[in-house]
Amino acid sequence: MIGGSLGIRQSASFSSLEQQLENGGHNHNHASLPRRPSKTSLPLYREKERSFTSAFRYLSRKKIGMLIFVAIMLTFTSGFFTVHKEDVMEGADLQLKYKYVNNVSVCNAPGWETILNASLDSEGYSGLSVLAHNSCQKFAPPPPPANTHRGGPRPCPVCYLPVEEAMARMPQTPPPSDILQHLSYYSEDYPMRNESFGTLQFGGASDFGGYPSLKMRNDSFAIKEVMTIHCGFVKGCKPGHKTGFGIDMADRALLEQFHTTIVASAIFGNYDEIHQPENVSEFSKRNIPFFMFVDEETEKYFRNSSLLSSDMHIGLWRIIVVHNLPYVDARRNGKVPKLLLHRLFPNTRYSLWIDAKLQLLVDPYQILERFLWRQNATFAISRHYTRFNVFEEAEANKAGGKYMNSSIDHQIMFYTNEGLTPYTEAKLPITSDVPEGCVLIREHVPITNLFSCLWFNEVDRFTSRDQLSFSTVRDKIQSQVSWRTNMFLDCERRSFVKQEYHRDVMMEKALHPTTVIVRKTHPPPHEASWTFRRQSPPRTPIVHRRREKKPISRRRHRSTTRNKENFFS
Repeated sequence: MIGGSLGIRQSASFSSLEQQLENGGHNHNHASLPRRPSKTSLPLYREKERSFTSAFRYLSRKKIGMLIFVAIMLTFTSGFFTVHKEDVMEGADLQLKYKYVNNVSVCNAPGWETILNASLDSEGYSGLSVLAHNSCQKFAPPPPPANTHRGGPRPCPVCYLPVEEAMARMPQTPPPSDILQHLSYYSEDYPMRNESFGTLQFGGASDFGGYPSLKMRNDSFAIKEVMTIHCGFVKGCKPGHKTGFGIDMADRALLEQFHTTIVASAIFGNYDEIHQPENVSEFSKRNIPFFMFVDEETEKYFRNSSLLSSDMHIGLWRIIVVHNLPYVDARRNGKVPKLLLHRLFPNTRYSLWIDAKLQLLVDPYQILERFLWRQNATFAISRHYTRFNVFEEAEANKAGGKYMNSSIDHQIMFYTNEGLTPYTEAKLPITSDVPEGCVLIREHVPITNLFSCLWFNEVDRFTSRDQLSFSTVRDKIQSQVSWRTNMFLDCERRSFVKQEYHRDVMMEKALHPTTVIVRKTHPPPHEASWTFRRQSPPRTPIVHRRREKKPISRRRHRSTTRNKENFFS
């Protein structure tokens, strides 16, 4: 059939093909196909047939493997890239749109009303009534002490109500919500990175986060009454079950139980010591669970140190072991429970997150009353005690080697193109753009859950330094709804937590006890924040030792001076 078609076709293109094959020097003999060509075209036909067959054999030897591979890939992708989810690949000069089957589903969260009613019916709240008198109303913090020789920030006086009074002031009605009423989350069987997600060298990016495109990211900031967004745990609707960040079935059942309030922390990579809370009331010990998320490495350390009991407790902390962590970096893994507690605890109303380097010193109900309920807020976080500007925070992160400089610069440039500007007093009543993110106090209402999800998406897309993305997400939300947050003073945070060092720093200090950490501070742009300039510690013991050896040091000094004079003479 091929030979017949070539014998019939007589054209300029056919003549050029004959000339090219003859110039190539391919002369392979073979039997001609049975047909009745004309007498004038028979020699030309046989020559062309020999040339074509030799070319086909050449292609077969050199490229048939590649052709088969391309055919298989086209067959696979034609069945994979079809109907369910649309994504946009944005390039510099071209936009490509494709659709692919990814079994995208929507994970519905429990209704807010159900959680509210359960919290009001729980033990200890039905018999409590709101007190008319607040013993902290006339409280005024004293002026800072005159002696500032002690270096670094320190706690400042804070008025906490007694535990019974604090519990009585828990809100009985949900906070008002202008727009958002229901929030749900995407689930995908095969999350795929696309070009619109960002450059690989700058973004964190993981299957765990789902690779939302830039269009999806921008759409998620448009607040509506009903919203569906990416919020980690993309591969399933049950966090901890085949989603990455795997949790055993018995522990998942514990997390899904109803809790009015929980306290949570995490240690990954055996990075911190575990610290037991103090001054916690008996009622809180019975009703507030304390959860510590750890990886297998940290669990092994606890077991080898005989710290972990048979019921998976270390003091008040209930240890939750996490398998199949989504990130290589232990600090980035720690952002999962820190920012996504509302997903890990879907039936919980309030949560208090503290970094593992902190020791809790105040009852959780007193903290909730002081920083959430008294301020009529649903989210509270302390501001950084020295920095208020995201640009300064970025430079401090680069100077401290907290992350790759190029990744930090890429993130800041991205936010600058979106309109990020240095913090000024024009943003008041917002007091800072930089949080001290080691403590988060939240009520799990839809708008706060939305903020937590979007904050996590920024951490997943860019660097793990959550201080850099906090103000961008906060400002985008507050520009559309009256969502009230409480950024309290850092010295107030230090009144209810004691800050310790990470394990590596504690080991270094044990080897070198005279080592002193000196930090540069800057005055805040508005109002005093109870921070003090860190000064070097007094060196009185060293001076005394020098005085005791004063005669010896003089003789050495004179000898050294004489030697120098002789050397330069």
